Amino acid sequence: MTVINANRLIMGRLASIVAQKLLAGEEISIVNAENAIISGSKIKTIEDYVKFQEIGTREWGPYFPKRPDRILKRTVRGMLPY
Repeated sequence: MTVINANRLIMGRLASIVAQKLLAGEEISIVNAENAIISGSKIKTIEDYVKFQEIGTREWGPYFPKRPDRILKRTVRGMLPY
């Protein structure tokens, strides 16, 4: 089992590394996910997040995680075939 500290790492690059290791069959545990950095313009990032949340309804989705660890998990899941 590999433990990765996400403190001050860029979330997208971290997610791509984790996805590669998961595809290789390794078991990964990420700590300090709330300290991962989302790169890009702060205003653009917040606008995209709010716009995605406004789509649909609470009952019908789309569902978007609000906790930092779940956001990172969703990012990694998007890089994996399923």
